[in-house]
Amino acid sequence: MNALVQVQGLAKVFDVSPPWLNRVLERKPRLFVHAVDGVSFTIERGKTLALVGESGCGKSTVARLLVGLYGPTRGEVRFDGQDTQATLATPQGRMLRKRMQMIFQDPYASLNPRWKVRDIVGEPLREHALVTDDATLRRQVGELLASVGLAAADMEKFPHQFSGGQRQRISIARALATQPEFLVCDEPTSALDVSVQAQVLNIMKDLQRERGLTYLFISHNLAVVRHVSDHVGVMYLGRLVELAGRQSLFSAPRHPYTRMLLDAIPDIGMTGRARTPVQGEVPNPLNPPSGCAFHPRCPHANARCSNERPELLPFKGIQVACHGVAEGRI
Repeated sequence: MNALVQVQGLAKVFDVSPPWLNRVLERKPRLFVHAVDGVSFTIERGKTLALVGESGCGKSTVARLLVGLYGPTRGEVRFDGQDTQATLATPQGRMLRKRMQMIFQDPYASLNPRWKVRDIVGEPLREHALVTDDATLRRQVGELLASVGLAAADMEKFPHQFSGGQRQRISIARALATQPEFLVCDEPTSALDVSVQAQVLNIMKDLQRERGLTYLFISHNLAVVRHVSDHVGVMYLGRLVELAGRQSLFSAPRHPYTRMLLDAIPDIGMTGRARTPVQGEVPNPLNPPSGCAFHPRCPHANARCSNERPELLPFKGIQVACHGVAEGRI
């Protein structure tokens, strides 16, 4: 297997305690959120892994850990065989940053409103010393804008002169400036209209084909995931509960939570198949349930589920963390 990205036992704990004086006066304990709790996966070169789950399950934290915006509490991320955390702290870290880039969720917040598009897209080129003179910069920015379906003349405009979909294309052009191999896409279409989403996703798929890009694609929209992914990881409260190929996940989901997510998609064909409505709320991450985190919402939970936390284990060609599946109950 030609793995470009390998993640092993990745975890991130945030200290969300009140200030020290408040804790002393009000006798409150320190509070910790296990945003990501022992996640492991690999992404093959030229493929797309999608991470899905409800808001607050740790998807965006995984994205930031992968590109080095956060340091992991434990575990490691290896990019092309290199430990990213160790490499980013050395002079070679600059080279590594060039090879991995990120597209952020909100195109309205991720572009500097005071800069022209030329400066926004050209910043990585200047930062990594890929251009030396202004004429080369303008030419390369024009080519990058053309590659995402914008005109070269757009480089003289400011972000407020573009629609949401066009702004996200500018973000993609900026991410492509250093000719990266790996793109982390943190819900790149969630702030856009449905018709514009399709255009941006098609651009991303075309770019992947042309440039051989590898994607980590984060989304809570399963229709989008079905369109772009090769493999899908389902997250719940900081942990992976199912990891499978796109085809097997959508045709035969194993974990009860995955089934619940798929049952929430509108049934356009009106097939009449039985659907399980989504039960309950996501638990408070400051006080997660014992055992399997999903057991308070699971129709198949038993005493073992509430006491013993399931591990992500191979099962018939996929990986799933569920006692019910392992025991053959589900």
